[in-house]
Amino acid sequence: MGENYAAELIEKAEALRDESVAWHYLGAIQTNKIGRLAPVTDVFESLMREREAEAIGARKPDAKVMVQVDLTGKPGRNGAPLDDVEPLVHRARALGLHVEGLMTVAPIEPDAARKAFRAVKDLATELGLRECSMGMTDDLEIAVEEGSTMVRVGRALFGARSASK
Repeated sequence: MGENYAAELIEKAEALRDESVAWHYLGAIQTNKIGRLAPVTDVFESLMREREAEAIGARKPDAKVMVQVDLTGKPGRNGAPLDDVEPLVHRARALGLHVEGLMTVAPIEPDAARKAFRAVKDLATELGLRECSMGMTDDLEIAVEEGSTMVRVGRALFGARSASK
């Protein structure tokens, strides 16, 4: 199960208390929230800076992480630029974190999404990473065609979030 909001992940994980559920934190990682997220998060899918890796490693040694890649270059988008991904993967590993793979949110245009997914899959392969969390409700078919091993389809399953989120 995945969640974008720290408070909601913590609330849901504590309410469910089911060890068979693996919780993926998908939202932007704020270092001040890692202490609360660490006990209930199985995979941090949105690692994009070294300071986040250090904070996770300090609070949850051996944590599983995925590095989020931004291929849009647009302001306000989360993720490490492509050129920063390999050094971040190496640094996270040096800190004892288990880098499971890469994650991306693609551009909206189908051709650009395909190109982004292909670039992320190629980089994951180059780095020896097995997972690619790529694709959401609107672009999951393209993501799967390009090698995604995980898709995020919450809106397809649960509907749109309310505007208050």
